[in-house]
Parts: sequence; structure tokens; C-alpha cells
Amino acid sequence: MAVSVTSTEAHEASATSGFWALTLGSIGVVFGDIGTSPLYAFREAVAGAAHGQPVTRVIVLGVLSLILWSLFIVVTAKYVLLLLRADNNGEGGTLSLMALGQQALGRRSWPLLALGVIGASMFIGDSMITPAISVLSAVEGLKLAAPALEHYVVPLTIFILVVLFSVQRSGTARVASAFGPVMVVWFAALAVMGFVHISDDPSVLAAINPWYGVQFLLSHGTIGLVTLGAVFLAVTGGEALYADLGHFGRKPIQAGWLYFVLPALLINYFGQGALVLSDPAAIENSFYRMVPEILLLPLVALATAATVIASQAVITGAYSLTRQAVQLGLLPRFEVRYTSETHAGQIYLPRVNRLLLIGVLLLVLLFRTSSGLASAYGIAVSTTMVADGIMGFVVIWKLWNWRVATAAAVILPFVVVDMTFFSANLLKLLEGAWVPLLFGVTMAVMIWTWRRGAAILIAKTRRIEVPLADLIKSLEKRPPHIVKGTAVFLTSDPNFVPTALLHNLKHNKVLHEHNVILTIETAQTPRVAPSERVRMEKVSDKFSTVRLRFGFMESPNVPKALVIARKLGWQFDIMATSFFVSRRSLKPSAQSGMPQWQDHLFIAMSRSANDATDYFQIPTGRVVEVGTQVTI
Repeated sequence: MAVSVTSTEAHEASATSGFWALTLGSIGVVFGDIGTSPLYAFREAVAGAAHGQPVTRVIVLGVLSLILWSLFIVVTAKYVLLLLRADNNGEGGTLSLMALGQQALGRRSWPLLALGVIGASMFIGDSMITPAISVLSAVEGLKLAAPALEHYVVPLTIFILVVLFSVQRSGTARVASAFGPVMVVWFAALAVMGFVHISDDPSVLAAINPWYGVQFLLSHGTIGLVTLGAVFLAVTGGEALYADLGHFGRKPIQAGWLYFVLPALLINYFGQGALVLSDPAAIENSFYRMVPEILLLPLVALATAATVIASQAVITGAYSLTRQAVQLGLLPRFEVRYTSETHAGQIYLPRVNRLLLIGVLLLVLLFRTSSGLASAYGIAVSTTMVADGIMGFVVIWKLWNWRVATAAAVILPFVVVDMTFFSANLLKLLEGAWVPLLFGVTMAVMIWTWRRGAAILIAKTRRIEVPLADLIKSLEKRPPHIVKGTAVFLTSDPNFVPTALLHNLKHNKVLHEHNVILTIETAQTPRVAPSERVRMEKVSDKFSTVRLRFGFMESPNVPKALVIARKLGWQFDIMATSFFVSRRSLKPSAQSGMPQWQDHLFIAMSRSANDATDYFQIPTGRVVEVGTQVTI
């Protein structure tokens, strides 16, 4: 008997298979950071609570209870169930949330901008610490498998990291296809290891009661707060669930977390707890002590693969975040290379890659152990989480139209928890937490300098610029020599004459028969629909203004966008078009409005910016650069 399948059934089957494919992909990319926390989080928290004294039952149950409820409150409730709904046209992350908040307010808000900058700076700092601590903690398993190899842990870690950053230029498309299955094996191994050892002391399950965590904090004073900073290591990576929203969607991430990743993590943590209750000496490395000696090397290999994947995820996250920052005008242009012909999101930023590698290697050489790096880790993520919580309140209140009291009642508990974790991590300032704070302050100063310097530069050029309408009237009265073809002049304000146009008239004394004043804008949305990409207005017989709009997740491709203008009446032909671009040479001024050191920093950042021709993907053979000297 033949069985027919209706189109509706086929569509549902296709949608179901696509959903599970996205869920598998999210397991491979989104949960890498938080998924490798069992390597060190429980060990560091218990060791910190014991403070050199014997490990007690109160400590083990207290730490487990804190880890369990931290995962429930910070990751599950705040990110998975709440903030994943605050998407900016399907995209998530700190800068998306900032743009969404400003959109909700209907204006540019400096406090929101500051929160976005702080959160983004700390996320990039996290992108340096995660590869260092993750790979180092995995390779440290060699000390148990073969104690004679202890001296090779740091060199091997450095070798793995150098290889990891070296292959970034070739793209992650091939490697990414294996991420999901490898991480499924990793989480399954975590669950099996934990399940086997819970039987060592089943009473460990009593830690499900939150009172054990509360009692531990109340009875241990300052040590309890320090321990809370180590407990936070179990939720680092929670912010990545929101940052990768645009890649996989809300429901696949929620399904992957609730039905697979969270249970595997909890079972493993409870297994480590039961092992330590039955053998307190196992706290030396409670993760690797969970397997017999014969399985140590395979587990080290699997852990190393998992940590490399976790590192890959935050590295590509840093690329995406940097591109968003450039598009939003927070940083100068960086060179962007595309590593996939089909996926626009797969990009490689050479300069960012080099800076991350240098930072990661310095961290490994400076701290040398995962325990040393643990002190530096939590502060970066907790700062990002505090920023996300406050910006989330604005979105819930203004964009979702909740009453302010209701929005505060929902988000305030999460902010209080995040602030508590931030305070706990701040206690480790002298032990290593200063590293991400220093990096965050450096990034914030650079962003502040870039925005301030750009504003001063625009204000100065406005004083000497000529309104476009005045120039057109002047040219109609005394027309210059007209040459065939189209000239496109790039400018940030179409109401004023671009510097390149003025210099072309002054030195070459010619005007093209068609002149386009081109402005490129960045929208407060991740992407812009093709129908809204181009806005064209005819100003006179020889002049037109064109506005191209791109989302902050998109890379601006001017020639492709101008093809759309054909539908608006412009017969665009790249071979008959010349693009005129101004190249400014900046000089410091005694009265710039900024301190001298900031002048020099802004000039250095400006000189390091990627060429506008490359950034906007304009064919170099069609570009004419006009140099100008400007003092700031």
C-alpha cells in the first residue's frame, strides 16, 4: 500500500529537521564557553572556600547549591527565558541591545551608549581570557596522566593557541560543521561521568535545596563572597547565548540549553561533588579524577577539542562585535575579509586576530595556570551581564510597554544578583581581575577618543564647507568645463559640498555631466531590507544625492547597493563611474578641545583605519583619492 505525503506534512518535516539542525549547531557554537566550565569552576570554588583547610560537607553542598541556582537564575531565567526575547530584528548581543534601547527611547542616549561600550569592551576582554583559561585547563590534565609532562603544559598550550589563531584566515566553515557532533560527545561525556560518580555519595543531591547556598554565604563572611566569585565561573558564557541569537534563533538555543546542556552540566557538577565528598583529596583536580587512569589521555584530547571550539566561538564573536562597533561609529574602520561565499557572517579581521593572539599569549605566560587565570576571568563577564541587565530594563519598559514598576520587579532581581557577582569578583582585583578591567578601560578610552575626535573633526570641517545648494547656483551662473561620465563623491553630510568635489573644481577645473553626492548611513537595526537600501533625489540637472543605508551587522558594499539605484532611474555603470574619496592628513592643534595625548591617540587611530575604498568594496581602478590636511 503506497503512502502519500502531503505538502503540509513535508513542510512540517523540513521545518522540524531544520530546527534540530539549528539546535545541533547551537550546541556546537553557543554553549562552548559555559560547557567547558566544569573543567575548573567547581574546583576553584571549593578550593577557595576551604582556604587551605580540609574540605567539608558544608563547603561542598554550599558550593553546589550556589552553582545550581546561579545556572537557574542568571543563565536560564535571565538570558534563556527573558533576554532572548529582546531581539533586534533577530539579532542579539550587547550592542544590539544598546541599539534596541536607543530605538525604544527614540533618541541617542549617552548612558545607554556608555553601558554598550562597557559591555562590548568587557566582551572583547573575555575573548582573550576564554581561550587562555579553557585550553590551559584542558591541557593541565597531562599532569595527572603523565606527571613528567608537567613542564610541557604551558608550551603545548601556547602551540595550540598559535595554531588556532593561525587558521582563522582560512575561515571556520569546514571546522564549524564538526563543532556540533564534538560538543554533543563532550556534553554526553560530562553527563556520563557525573552520573557514575553521584553514586559515590547520593546525599549530594540535597544541594538542590537553595538553603545550603544561603547558609554557606551567611556563615562564611568574606570567604563566602570570594567563593561566590569562583562560583561565577560556572555561568561564564551565559552572555554568549544572547550574543549568538541571530545565528541560530531563540527556540533552538532554548531547546539545546533546557533539554541537553543544562542537565549535562548539573549532573557533572553533582558528580564532582559526590566524588569530593567520598574522597576530599580529589579536589586537586576533581574533573579529571572522575575517570580511571586509562581514560585520562582520551579525556584530555576531548577536553582540548571542546576548549578549542569554545575559544573559536568567542574569537568569531569578537570579530562580529568589532564590526558592529565600526558600523556604529565607535571604532575606526578595520579590514574585513570574508571567508565564505554563502555566509556573510563568516568574517576574519586580521588586526583583531593579531591583537587577540598577543593578549592570549601574554595571559598564559603571565598566569601560567588555569587557577591563576580564574581570578581574572569573572570580572569581565559579570560587568557585561550587569550592563545587559540595565539595558534590558529600558527595552522591557519602553519597547515592550510594560509599566515601570512591573519592568523593575522583573529585571531588578537579576541586576542585584549580577551586581553581587561583580562585587565578589572585584575582591580578586589584585589577584588578576585588574587585567580585564585594564583592558576594558583602555577600550573605553579608545572609543571615547574616537567619537570625541570625530565630532570635533566634523565641527571644524563644517566651518569651511560650502552648502551644496549655493555651489549648484554658482555653477549654473558660471559653468566649468563639462566632461562625460559620472562622478560619485563620498561624504558624511549631503547638504554640504564634499571636499573632493571642491578640490576637483579648484585644481582640475572640470565637472562631470552626472555628479552623485553619496552618503552611507548605518541604521539602528542589524540589517536593512533591499527596498530601503537606496534613497535617491535629483537636486539639479547635473547633481543627485544618494543615501545608502546598511544595518550594523552588514558589511557595506557600495557597487552592489548602487545597482539597486537602477530601479530608481539611475543607469549605473561601474566602468563609466569614478569615485572621489577624500584622504585626510590630520595634524594636532594647540586648541583642539582635547588633551594633547588624546589628539595623538585619535590621529594614530585615524591613520590605522582601513582604507575607505577597501571597506566599502569599491573597485580600486575606479577611485580617485584627493588629499587634504586638517588640524584638530
